[in-house]
Amino acid sequence: MRSAREQQYGKEADAGEPAFGREATVTAEGLPEWLDPVARVAATLKPPQLSRYLPPESGGRQSAVLILFGHGPRGPELLLMERAGTLRSHAGQPSFPGGALDPEDGDPEGPGPVRAALREAQEETGLDPSGVQVFAVLPRLYIPVSGFVVTPVLGWWRRPSPVGAVDQAETARVFTVPVADLTNPAHRVTTRHPSGHIGPAFLVENALVWGFTAGVIDRILHYAGWEIPWDRDKAVPLDWRS
Repeated sequence: MRSAREQQYGKEADAGEPAFGREATVTAEGLPEWLDPVARVAATLKPPQLSRYLPPESGGRQSAVLILFGHGPRGPELLLMERAGTLRSHAGQPSFPGGALDPEDGDPEGPGPVRAALREAQEETGLDPSGVQVFAVLPRLYIPVSGFVVTPVLGWWRRPSPVGAVDQAETARVFTVPVADLTNPAHRVTTRHPSGHIGPAFLVENALVWGFTAGVIDRILHYAGWEIPWDRDKAVPLDWRS
C-alpha cells in the first residue's frame, strides 16, 4: 500500500522511456532530514502565501518549473540557470529550469507539470531526471508580464548528474547556490522596478536573483523556518529592460 505522502500518476512505461515519460511519482519518503521542513510546509501552503499574483479563472499558458534541492560541498543547495543575454524576454535573468507544458506531458491537472518540469530541466541543463525525486507540487502561481500559469515542482537531487548550458542561445550558464548563501542577510536585498514592482532578491554567484524566482525562494525560506532577519530597506534599482 502506498504511503499517504506518495502520489502516483500515469501507467508503467517501457524501461527505455525517459524518466519524465514514466509514472510521475511524487513522494516525500526517504528525504534527508534537512529537507523535512520544506516537505512539511509544501503540503499545506496556499497560493496567497506564495505570491500576490494568482492565476486567472481561465486562460494563461500552463507551465512548470523545477525547484531542485541538492547537497554540495557547502551543504544544501539549489539549482538555477541564467537566461541568455540575447533573449527578448528576461534576458540574463536567473531562473529555475522550466517552461511551458507540451501536449505529451499530459493533463495539467495531473501528471503534466511534473513531467514538464523534469523534461524542461533535462533540455536546459542536461541533468538526468532519473536521479531526481519529486517530493511536492506547489499551487499554481501567475506571472502577469508573460501570462504564464506556473506550477512549482519540488525535487531532491538524490543522484546528482553533470549539468551545464545545453543551448547557449537560450541559457548562459547553469549553477548551484548554497542555501547558506541564500539565507545570509548580507546577500539579501529588495529590488525596485520602474513599473512599481517591489520584491525580494538575492545577490549570489555573481548574479542578482529577483522576480518570480526570488519570490518563491523567499517564501520557501520563510515558511520552512530557514529565514534569517535581513535589511529590507537595502534596495537595488532595476531598469525598464529587466
